[in-house]
Amino acid sequence: MRLIPLGAAALAGALALAPAARAEMSAAEREAFRAEVRAYLLENPEVLMEAFTALEQRQQLDQVNADLARLQDHSSEIYTDPASWAGGNLQGDITVVEFIDYRCGYCRKANAEVEELVASDGNIRFVLKEYPILGEESVLASRFAISVLQIAGPEPYKAVHDKLIAFRGDITTEALGRLADEMELDRAAILAHMDKDEVTAVIAANHKLAETLEISGTPTFVVDRTMVRGYVPLDGMRQIVEGQRKG
Repeated sequence: MRLIPLGAAALAGALALAPAARAEMSAAEREAFRAEVRAYLLENPEVLMEAFTALEQRQQLDQVNADLARLQDHSSEIYTDPASWAGGNLQGDITVVEFIDYRCGYCRKANAEVEELVASDGNIRFVLKEYPILGEESVLASRFAISVLQIAGPEPYKAVHDKLIAFRGDITTEALGRLADEMELDRAAILAHMDKDEVTAVIAANHKLAETLEISGTPTFVVDRTMVRGYVPLDGMRQIVEGQRKG
């Protein structure tokens, strides 16, 4: 048996048929077949690279299609959940949703760039999802932020969010109390509300949504109809936004 030179797709097809063909081979013929395949691949390693590239492209397409289906199925929870803060241009033609953790270094890095993206574009609706995954301090910070949103409203929440994302040092109840004082908020009411069921429910819902969307890290963005897992520099985010507009 001699293998005729094949491209990656043709080789994949031939190998897909191989199990049935091998079932009719003798032991010696099977060994010869394996040797021929091995020799061909050693002589033509570019075929393997073509095959790997084709597989990677197929996996990426499958991921995009799966993400799109999930975004469509859970659109109200993602884009219009009343428990999540929304800002920017509330009538914008593109919605950017960010899942954040206040202890996440890349969330901190992305924060100023996302602010610039929203401000300079002028037509982006921006939604923040509290998604604490990096320990107790992350949970404490998110509870405080959500408590501020539920008690004081969206503007104080955004101001507190900006403070927390830039916060250095240990996040403790006392530190959060001082922050409430600094922001001229009702310290006692906000700290008392942090452990209420209404706050717990928001965090639980965001974790459930993240699990459904296969989000495992922060920052993760939903830019209209596409998922962006991880930090992307400002120019890259602008390209993604424009791509969605043209989409």
